[in-house]
Amino acid sequence: MNAVLKPDLAALPAPAAIQQLHHYAYKARDAEETRHFYEDILGLPLYHIIQSDYVPSTGEYCPYTHFFFRLKDGSFIAFFDLGDDVKAEPSPNTPLWVNHIAFRVNTIEELENTKQRLQAHGIEVLGVTDHHIFKSIYFFDPNGIRLELSAQLANEEAMEKDSTVAHARLKEWTARKEQWRKERAEGKAAQPLKPQQNDRPEYARG
Repeated sequence: MNAVLKPDLAALPAPAAIQQLHHYAYKARDAEETRHFYEDILGLPLYHIIQSDYVPSTGEYCPYTHFFFRLKDGSFIAFFDLGDDVKAEPSPNTPLWVNHIAFRVNTIEELENTKQRLQAHGIEVLGVTDHHIFKSIYFFDPNGIRLELSAQLANEEAMEKDSTVAHARLKEWTARKEQWRKERAEGKAAQPLKPQQNDRPEYARG
């Protein structure tokens, strides 16, 4: 295997100052079904629509309606209706709870009120779940996307403190994973690698 050449970072321009999420886009089974969910139930206004026969980035022919819902901070969640009435399939090698989008709300009361609103529309909701630094509810949209609404509990000082150890914790995980890969190659590691510590012991079973 050829070694990957690493560029001289000092000789490169500085990275762009990324300000916020602009939009996250996903395939929708049906535009109106999706609009009803995000606008009528979750309260995100439909804000912009782009329609075309050709994809600007690739040039391929694929007629679509691209529509955007606006969050309070000016960012968007967006969808493509390709006119085929088919939603995207979940990843076959990934548990359904892994890939998800999390939106922030201001209070626990808003979480509870939204849970009540969703359940009144027949939508199954998990939570309120306590993550220590925030609390969340979980549910799926009509396209099979897992959504999370989170209310922050930790203040800026607590989050800043966590940030001071994040690199060290990830470095330790990476070192352990390298060892696990060697053991797996030698037939000694059959199970997935467990983290070096359990931050959520209250959910351990047995």
